[in-house]
Amino acid sequence: MKADIEWTEKLEDRVKRKVRITFTGKTLMKWQTKRSDEEMWDYDTPPSEEDWDHLVEKVDILYHRRRQPYQRLELVKKLRKEALSE
Repeated sequence: MKADIEWTEKLEDRVKRKVRITFTGKTLMKWQTKRSDEEMWDYDTPPSEEDWDHLVEKVDILYHRRRQPYQRLELVKKLRKEALSE
């Protein structure tokens, strides 16, 4: 499976956490996270507000580099707003 966007961050307990977002279709996206001390990917934990902010920033940068369409940037902003308002 090809990952559209991913990044790695180091948590406070010095464990790396990898975040992967795959876009499936025009209106759907799937979040995956994996800590370096775990074997399996986590598909069920909802993303935090910081994760959403980081994703919006990443997609905006990729849009300005012409690597992501404008519709995807709008989709991410829309889904972020919906997720954080719940």
